[in-house]
Amino acid sequence: MFTGIVTGMGEVRSLRPIGGGQDMRLVIGAPWPDTAGIALGASIACGGCCLTAVEVGPDWFAVEVSGETLSKTKLGGWAVGSRMNLERSLRLGDELGGHLVSGHVDGLGQVRSVLPENGSWRVQVEAPRELSRFIASKGSVSLDGVSLTVNEVAGGLFGVNIIPHTWDATTLGQLTPGDAVHIEIDMLARYVARLAEVP
Repeated sequence: MFTGIVTGMGEVRSLRPIGGGQDMRLVIGAPWPDTAGIALGASIACGGCCLTAVEVGPDWFAVEVSGETLSKTKLGGWAVGSRMNLERSLRLGDELGGHLVSGHVDGLGQVRSVLPENGSWRVQVEAPRELSRFIASKGSVSLDGVSLTVNEVAGGLFGVNIIPHTWDATTLGQLTPGDAVHIEIDMLARYVARLAEVP
């Protein structure tokens, strides 16, 4: 489990196809001073995707990504130098600063506009039809692993405001219209919707 509060930006240092070319091994440079102390098998959210550390070094960790994940996320398009938001998993007693995030990407949205608004930036995203019903005004959503509050919803479009700190400390500050973003809907919305379907 995660909170959607990014603690650093990572960068792909190398990638290598594995599993007959269907899967991929990534080495990701990380800014944390204790990267070598990450336990093997630890979960790390990389761009909002929960991945498992299979090897660690002094300033890097390696993950292996399945073909399923590569086909359903942006990871299949990552290359050496690609940057992503990083968050290590919650420990009992940690501050829950954002909202509960599982790291299981629900789908890809597309950025429609990025506009300055007062001291922040207003970003409008189009969600896939099957996800739009789970996104509500003033609810929570995770974009590329960042916990955000939804400002408004109009059909499949929704808007979020990104404050200067988040703009500078995450990859969201690099967004341009047409970019794909990982969307994870609020898990509470998912379960409420499921309960409403049950007779």
